[in-house]
Amino acid sequence: MQHILLTGATGFLGSHLLEALLGRGYSVTILKRSTSDTWRINHLLAQVRAFDIDLVPLDEAFKEKNVDAVFHTACTYGRHGQAANEVVETNLLFGLKLLDVATAYNTKAFFNTDTLLPKYLNAYSLSKRHFSEWLKQRSDKIQVINLKLEHMYGPGDDQTKFVPWLINQLQRNVERIPLTEGKQLRDFIYIDDVISAYMLTLEKRMQLPRFSEFDVGTGNLISVREFVTTLYEIYQQLNPNSKTLLGFGDIPLRDGEMMKVEVNNAALKGLGWDSAVSQNQGLSRLLKVIA
Repeated sequence: MQHILLTGATGFLGSHLLEALLGRGYSVTILKRSTSDTWRINHLLAQVRAFDIDLVPLDEAFKEKNVDAVFHTACTYGRHGQAANEVVETNLLFGLKLLDVATAYNTKAFFNTDTLLPKYLNAYSLSKRHFSEWLKQRSDKIQVINLKLEHMYGPGDDQTKFVPWLINQLQRNVERIPLTEGKQLRDFIYIDDVISAYMLTLEKRMQLPRFSEFDVGTGNLISVREFVTTLYEIYQQLNPNSKTLLGFGDIPLRDGEMMKVEVNNAALKGLGWDSAVSQNQGLSRLLKVIA
């Protein structure tokens, strides 16, 4: 039985990964803080070893049982006013410390969660790119699989993110939701498809080189307007009494807004992966879960 060490297990992506890893029979150790809200994984805590990294040294998680691979999903987006040094502390310095300890304990592989956002877009994307560069430099000592994610969505996401915020507005039956014109092109991917990419690269790890990067997206760009309209129409079908209107064009684009994301999932497809959840299916699943 392979033993996986997972960071960010209490978050959106990490909680879904934890469910998948345990469901496939992997032994899992999670890293969290003593103050972490574990509501997403309370039903799984009895099945894992957990270490509070604010209370014990990081290497304690590696001492008792050999770790075959690290799944690193913990990050700070900077959405809550964190200073740049705080973002760097989590996304770069903690990652480097984890990498150092994993290497020292002869961990075989390091699966990193990266972003497809442009390097200089914000402190989050810059810190993530810096860490991926360090991973490449250190891949002679530990195998690295770097997964670059597009805009994922699904049940259990953070309410500050776009899709949960939008649904919350609909559930509150607000009169009108202020939106941009929605011309931005994005690759929205359902969480189950993201999880399947992690699981496949884990299973195929022995076939991969010392450093691998994979864009994790459906490969289909759609406008934000189209995505929001589809979500709205499905919500209206489930809630025919909803009176909320979509205010496209009510607000301007943010400074530096990225109008098109570049996604090339050919390498991932080459391993045998493909998106299994369509936009309509994903949104229908999400809305039915939270109904």
